[in-house]
Amino acid sequence: MAYWLFKTEPDAYSIDDLKSDVQQSTFWEGIRNYQARNFMRDQMQVGDKVFIYHSSCKVPAVVGIAQVTKAAETDPYQFDASSDYYDPKSTPDKPRWIGVTVQFVELLSSQVTLKAIKADDAIVDLSLKKAGRLSIMPVTEQEWRHIIEMSKR
Repeated sequence: MAYWLFKTEPDAYSIDDLKSDVQQSTFWEGIRNYQARNFMRDQMQVGDKVFIYHSSCKVPAVVGIAQVTKAAETDPYQFDASSDYYDPKSTPDKPRWIGVTVQFVELLSSQVTLKAIKADDAIVDLSLKKAGRLSIMPVTEQEWRHIIEMSKR
């Protein structure tokens, strides 16, 4: 099992949206970064744990946990000209973009803010701390456990 952090803007799709979905599950569409795509395609597996991180908001923070329930598959929005995620260079024969399905697991006891993560010396290699532009990033098992502990304080 691997650990990941998925960024989302809560005004577009939040942990509460995932939790309130009838199946508490969603296809994570719209990833348009090659490195994030490659993580999903080459490394992510069913059963992997995911931190849901709210970004581009008043208090950016890790807010909850999801789990990958379906491996990478073609993102259909890349073919829909009316979608924000449309890619005219992508074709059904040669799709460029994929997504995974995640299911809600739980809300954290308390949110772990970006400010707290950046100030914590125990978190060294997390990409979020270094350059937070990537929408999907790996999390080490040590970082995962530490952030869980931070949420309990």
